[in-house]
Amino acid sequence: MTAPNRNTLWGRTILSELAAAGIEQVCIAPGSRSTPLTEAAFATDDITVYTHLDERSMAYFALGQARRTGDPTPIICTSGTAAANFHPAVIEANQARVPMVVLTADRPPELRNSGANQTIDQQKLYGDAVRLFQQLPKPASSPRMLRSLRTTVTQAISAALNPPSGPVHLNVPFEKPLEPTDIPEDIPDSLQEQAPEAVQGRNDSFVNLTTAATVPESVDQLASKIEDSSRPLIVAGPADPRSEAGKEVVEFAATIDAPIFADPLSNLRFSSYNNRNDILICSGYDAYISTDQINTTLAPDLVLRIGASPTSKSLRKYLAAIDTQQILVDPAGQWREAEFTATDLVTGNAGETIKRITASVTPASDNELTTWLRQAEQTHWQLINEIDVELEGSAIKTVLDTLPEKATLVVSNSMPVRDLDRFGQAKADEITAIGNRGASGIDGITSTAFGAASATSDPTVLVIGDLAFYHDMNGLLAAGRHDIDLTIVLINNNGGGIFHKLPIESFDPPFTEGFKTPHQLNFRSAGDLYGIQYQYVNTVSELAKACKHSINTSGTDIIEIQFDSEISHRNREQLQQQLQSKLSQR
Repeated sequence: MTAPNRNTLWGRTILSELAAAGIEQVCIAPGSRSTPLTEAAFATDDITVYTHLDERSMAYFALGQARRTGDPTPIICTSGTAAANFHPAVIEANQARVPMVVLTADRPPELRNSGANQTIDQQKLYGDAVRLFQQLPKPASSPRMLRSLRTTVTQAISAALNPPSGPVHLNVPFEKPLEPTDIPEDIPDSLQEQAPEAVQGRNDSFVNLTTAATVPESVDQLASKIEDSSRPLIVAGPADPRSEAGKEVVEFAATIDAPIFADPLSNLRFSSYNNRNDILICSGYDAYISTDQINTTLAPDLVLRIGASPTSKSLRKYLAAIDTQQILVDPAGQWREAEFTATDLVTGNAGETIKRITASVTPASDNELTTWLRQAEQTHWQLINEIDVELEGSAIKTVLDTLPEKATLVVSNSMPVRDLDRFGQAKADEITAIGNRGASGIDGITSTAFGAASATSDPTVLVIGDLAFYHDMNGLLAAGRHDIDLTIVLINNNGGGIFHKLPIESFDPPFTEGFKTPHQLNFRSAGDLYGIQYQYVNTVSELAKACKHSINTSGTDIIEIQFDSEISHRNREQLQQQLQSKLSQR
């Protein structure tokens, strides 16, 4: 590697080490102080560069790529508030365990607390939200410093990927000149010959870091507890799309005749596992789990939980109410159960742990809980399939019905993910469902979807509400800038429709202006501004037709459908009453 000055050498060393570790793309926002990193990214042949004008949208774009691939997409920005705009995505990555590498350029340390322009304290800017923070030294051209730099980059990537995966932050100070200007004697002529590995790196990562897959020593004890149960239940919460635990969970469920409550983001609800006749994957539990019958006579006597906390509030409250043993399996040994009623926390790789348990238990059958749940599922989905009233959940059901056998579905927080939970019936298609459920914010959703779409050849559809769409309209610039295929289904209920689910609905004022906040925006203009095809549809049948057309054509499309949130909520309540009435008759 040759470089005209130490800043350029430093930037190229960082980027070459990222490439050596398998990083294939980076995201960059324009800025002066980050020039050595930007120049290096464009000079690295094995890395694809995505440029963005808005740092917040860019960070969520990288988050979406990482959610879809499982590998971090480093994000690069200049100093000052540019770095602060990464913070929401860093928080989401931390909470959701999404790998992320943050590279913030900085002024040299001596300018801190001097009033220098665009200079803030960027050390530990993201607090405890990162797995690792490293304040890099000012660039130097000594062999030892270059070896240190390469080792630090390798360690950062490892920290981002190993359990619990999440964001890491490298703060990189640079003095001027920032451009690849030739500075005589800045780099010794003998450096390449004296320290070739420090300059060029090694064939792969500079350091090979190996993490052992953990399986708890108490597997036999867990197996014994499970064998003693007659009505076991498995709860699979949101998980990494590339998690391989699903296969082991399904084999375990078949062995002990345990039904699976599969969160829509769990990799189990929409998968080929639904073709199996020897397991029951439940997807309607959000509607019926709180009924009296299952709460009393058919409560599980053991619950095995994997993944993050379930999306369904009904399920979370139900698990808190039942008096039974609940075993959490978590690879990082962290507590992800906000009701604090679980009885056991097992640290171990979920797939390997459950595989070992399966091999240790005696096969069982005739779980009466499975029998009841099978009937409840049939009753619920029969009602859903007969819906003939205005209901936002019908839109998510329609989108699912129009997806091809292999696709990526991104759902926004607020109502879309909840409607996917209640109206998204389990199916055997390989649909990768993604949502930002770490901190559950409505910011950056569109950019997350663009990032996910850029990382797969599968057709990708985003279902988003109007407020979340408004929050991240800057993210729409990625559509044309990076030529991304994405279908955006915009469910517009003119404000915060989810607040109809809360008691504050009965108090107006302040409900309408303080919570629902109707905006009366015409989103057709957003399509015009960003050069995106826009279509308004009046019915779910029109939505189905528009979705199919968009999925089968290239480019990004916005398809808007409007609902009255109050009418939709009342119809949802009526549907719930009908379900409970039918279940009580069984």
